[in-house]
Amino acid sequence: MKHYKQLLLRFCLVLMSQHFVNYVMADNHQVIVLDPFLEMHTGPGRGYPVFHIAEEGEWVTIDKRRTDWFKVETTDRRPQQGWVHISQMSRTMDNTGAHVVFPNSTQADAIDRRWEWSMSGGIFGGINSIASSVSLHLTQNITTQLQFSQIFGNFSDSQMIVASIQHSPFPHWRFSPYVQLGTGILKTKSFSTIVQSEDSTNQTVNVGAGANIYLSRRFITYLDYRYHTVLTSRDKHEEIHEWKIGISIFF
Repeated sequence: MKHYKQLLLRFCLVLMSQHFVNYVMADNHQVIVLDPFLEMHTGPGRGYPVFHIAEEGEWVTIDKRRTDWFKVETTDRRPQQGWVHISQMSRTMDNTGAHVVFPNSTQADAIDRRWEWSMSGGIFGGINSIASSVSLHLTQNITTQLQFSQIFGNFSDSQMIVASIQHSPFPHWRFSPYVQLGTGILKTKSFSTIVQSEDSTNQTVNVGAGANIYLSRRFITYLDYRYHTVLTSRDKHEEIHEWKIGISIFF
């Protein structure tokens, strides 16, 4: 349990850490220009003429995004609205002083996803298992997940339900790592008459890490590792390693 408490403390520190990067999709976000100037076009394309220049140090409000073009509005006395390419928005900061990162258009939906459903297969303590889960993304960095697993043993079958929280420090990366913390219930039912064993229901706690890998459209594959502690009624708790690989679809 001491080892588990240390991992729990580290996880909480990660959740509370401040990131000096802000990942922006669009929609009324205000940024300050750090490039010498922004060329504002009349439409979302290089074929549209430049009609206004926003200078370094000027604040602009992002109204919306279309592929790699942003519709922005200046905040001076005579506001101007126009379209700016993502390449000129690469050096901007928000009002907290954080550097602003704009994800490419193919990953924008993945970063801003709300619900996610996944299927996976793997090894749970040396035994084959399959799992299905549903996730709710509270923010771009914080996700809650409910997972059901079926574990196939030679002498018993087990089912496990785990509720967990995940933290993704770099959601804009195509290969996006995360850490997680969870708790659940492990129910084991024996069907062997050769080996004497008892049915059991025990609480579990786990810590883990993994990575989401954006594929295309609305699909993500992921690699996941969890270290489970099964809280049994015996003097010594069970420690189980779980590895799995899966695929998700998000909405």
